Amino acid sequence: MHDRNHRQVRSYVLRQGRITPAQRKALDDHLQTYGLTHDDHPCDPNHIFGRTAPKVLEIGAGAGEFTLQAASRHPENDYLAVEVHKPGIGSLLQGIVARRLANIRVVNQDVVEVLTHLVPAASLDQVMIFFPDPWPKRRHHKRRLINSGFLTLLANRMKSHARLYVATDCEDMAVEILSLCDGQPGLQNLAGRGRFAPRPVWRPLTRFEQRGRRLGHTVFDLVYGLR
Repeated sequence: MHDRNHRQVRSYVLRQGRITPAQRKALDDHLQTYGLTHDDHPCDPNHIFGRTAPKVLEIGAGAGEFTLQAASRHPENDYLAVEVHKPGIGSLLQGIVARRLANIRVVNQDVVEVLTHLVPAASLDQVMIFFPDPWPKRRHHKRRLINSGFLTLLANRMKSHARLYVATDCEDMAVEILSLCDGQPGLQNLAGRGRFAPRPVWRPLTRFEQRGRRLGHTVFDLVYGLR
């Protein structure tokens, strides 16, 4: 179970981002159909999607660039996209409807609450955490999403042999995550202990990553398996 400190310190700040009329309409029209809340517990993922299929969790889905592309390319998988910012959820819902995708559900809540209350133990086949907030100032490092308590909770929700994929362009956070994951019981670094992984060829180049490349940022990938 996650630790008390992680429950008290949020890994995000809700900013009053502008919601476009189209995003608002998508939220009003489609969130009830494609959205989940942790009030829905206990959750049977197979019941939610109406089938037995591999379950993929994306943490911090943003506007859904990865989720929409992955769900389109892999209709055999079911995707649970967690995002706290409503404009992103609105854009993701627009994409789901436009592409007529039945294999995505969205959650507009804190991922720790989602993992604690909504996602059952040993239910996830893959977990994606792409470009989490780096909180670069040292006094804010306690807000970083990935810590030992979070990894313990996450590992409990992953199936045996499930995969965890992480990408960041913040070097000191990448080193921190590498150390945390290498030291986490049950997680195995598939690139070798102390090593970053090659960039997965299937990971889409998002606008965020493109901007980082233009600024000369190096992207660090990590891939772990649950023993």
